[in-house]
Amino acid sequence: MYLIDTHSHLYTSDFNNDINDVLVRAVENGVQKILLPAIDAETHEQMLALESRYPAVCRAMMGLHPCSVKDNWKEELVIVEKYLQQRKFIAIGEIGLDFYWDTAFSVQQYEAFNIQMQWAMERKLPIVVHTRNAMQETIEAVQPFARKGLRGIFHCFGDDVETAHKIIDMGFLLGIGGVLTYKKSGLAETLKHIDLKHLVLETDAPYLTPVPYRGKRNESVYLKIIAEQLASVKNISIEEVQKGTTSNAEKLFGC
Repeated sequence: MYLIDTHSHLYTSDFNNDINDVLVRAVENGVQKILLPAIDAETHEQMLALESRYPAVCRAMMGLHPCSVKDNWKEELVIVEKYLQQRKFIAIGEIGLDFYWDTAFSVQQYEAFNIQMQWAMERKLPIVVHTRNAMQETIEAVQPFARKGLRGIFHCFGDDVETAHKIIDMGFLLGIGGVLTYKKSGLAETLKHIDLKHLVLETDAPYLTPVPYRGKRNESVYLKIIAEQLASVKNISIEEVQKGTTSNAEKLFGC
């Protein structure tokens, strides 16, 4: 089995004591590539150190998470741009809009998002989009760039069929994670109507742990559970899920 975890924060302090074991478990269960989305300057070095330590498995993105857009957001973007100038990254992410916790910096979130999407266009990189309590606003922000050829993933998708098609119509993929295993999420019903060619798999570790481990730390090994659940929902084999989602990720990221 060859699965790609397209979104995992394995560089956070949650994994300080057993990261090698975490990666061994993942690889032994078929998770051969793990893509690392950036957050902000507080964790960039940890992320890059993990990639450097395990280059065969881990690949880093670069970007500024919308929840990290604060008073110093311009300084944060200067740091992001410097990294982008120094080396090649697999994508720009995770970036986007998040109005769940706070809207005090909503204008700045838009600015940071637009700047980073423009950088992705210039560098011919995909983006990985974070959106919370801002789905329609995020779609509308992405659309002008998508019309110019920008592509990427709407990470942690958990919305309805209509929203899924709005994203797909822009040429973007849906990142499917542990939410699929939550009975009350409604995501399983949505995905019955979405072709596999529009989906990739993710864990968002250490967050959003799938059932039956919900409430515990998430890690990339649990991607197999998400793949099995997707196979069940779509009434196809796990091999079809593996082949389809891996191919989708490889085409987008070139990994």
